[in-house]
Amino acid sequence: MVAPPLRLAAHPGAIEVAIEDPSPRLPRARTPDLVDGTGGFGWHMLNDLAHHVLVTPGPEGGKTVRALLPR
Repeated sequence: MVAPPLRLAAHPGAIEVAIEDPSPRLPRARTPDLVDGTGGFGWHMLNDLAHHVLVTPGPEGGKTVRALLPR
């Protein structure tokens, strides 16, 4: 499995994190799975920690998720 491209950029007072995802499905909050380990933690965590979150569709499908995190 190849990890998706991750980009980081420093801004005054914040760090921008951008990750590409080949799936066109929008991220969604779901109940974390504490039994089978299938996830459900990331979207909650990202929205709790970030100043701003933006999801943009990719030019050839997929999407990029960007988050502005406090420094």
